[in-house]
Amino acid sequence: MAYFLYILYSKTGDRYYTGSSDDPGRRLANHNTTEKGFTSRYRPWRIVFTKEYTDKKSAQAAERKVKSWKSKKMIEKLLRGELSL
Repeated sequence: MAYFLYILYSKTGDRYYTGSSDDPGRRLANHNTTEKGFTSRYRPWRIVFTKEYTDKKSAQAAERKVKSWKSKKMIEKLLRGELSL
């Protein structure tokens, strides 16, 4: 089974959200409808980046790495292909 790192973008809040899942499309739907908390405040979200991994542990490690950056500029470098995971 494949697992994914995904990055969502909210134009409403000009914010990014990073997560990992075996089904990014389903998670996007959850963030845009049923989720409470951070993501509910900045709807709608759209997927701007995905990267596939062969196992859950690797996808979660990539998620932690991106979240550790704490930098919108670093995420945007990743999206432009100027930075790799």
